[in-house]
Amino acid sequence: MSGFTVVNPGMFSLIQDAGRHGFHNIGITTGGPFDNYSFNWANRLCDNLESAACLEILVGGLVLESNISTQIAITGADAPIKINDKSVDGWRTQNISVGDQISIGYASAGCRSYLAVAGGIQCPQIFGSASTVKREKLGGLHKNGQALMQGDLLPCNTSQVKITRSVAEQYRPQFDGDVAEIRMILGYQQSQFETSQLDRFFTAVYTISQQSDRMGYRLEGPAISTSNNEMLSEGICLGAIQIPADGQPIILLCDRQTIGGYPKIGSVFSQDIAKLAQLMPGRKIRFKAIDIEQAQILLRQSAQ
Repeated sequence: MSGFTVVNPGMFSLIQDAGRHGFHNIGITTGGPFDNYSFNWANRLCDNLESAACLEILVGGLVLESNISTQIAITGADAPIKINDKSVDGWRTQNISVGDQISIGYASAGCRSYLAVAGGIQCPQIFGSASTVKREKLGGLHKNGQALMQGDLLPCNTSQVKITRSVAEQYRPQFDGDVAEIRMILGYQQSQFETSQLDRFFTAVYTISQQSDRMGYRLEGPAISTSNNEMLSEGICLGAIQIPADGQPIILLCDRQTIGGYPKIGSVFSQDIAKLAQLMPGRKIRFKAIDIEQAQILLRQSAQ
């Protein structure tokens, strides 16, 4: 079998494709890339389908050795990239030959990188997806949904394409700033929160807790109270911000549970999920409310 041998898996590296859609009715979550923006650009650079499987690398430390000739692209966090000890740029294609070693160092800004290979990683699919969801023990190379391990072989096909592609600087995300502003849309349950509680929520600065992962980001800051701490469980959308009994908000993310029974103050604007994906525990965020019309305008503008 041809592809890339994992010399060092790094801190936490996962195979992710576009996600496992259409199975919430049987309790299976979507999974997929946390930073969908960087994931999509990595695949576009390699002329892949949008659903092609890539690697999501948390913080860094990944080292691969190739036994094929192909092209790769690495996007996402600001992290040093080397091919055979020579520094190369991210957000552009790189030609790879048999025996080449690719290493991604530790990120200095942002925290998740995406590595795409021409043609995608040829990983077996479960429920229509190769995405790794450790909590559900699904996807990836291992039966129990494990992250990459030393000695794994990432199956990939040879590609003779040598076209150089790159992403213009203005389309690359910036990771600076002490407090990240996260746009959100208030939900239909906002009436369960008094105006004073909504004001507190939108003026507060929250810290991402150490108890955070791809399932959800727990926040630490001013507690928000609600008139109804218990309700019937219902479906959970990506980015839903729920308020549990302790009043500390939780943002539910790509590996979230499919149903929940806490009141939800609203949902993170879809484009800002990628921003959250690049924030490690300890980073600070504040929320800014936008309405549905503003969100639709922003989405249309980004599609032009």
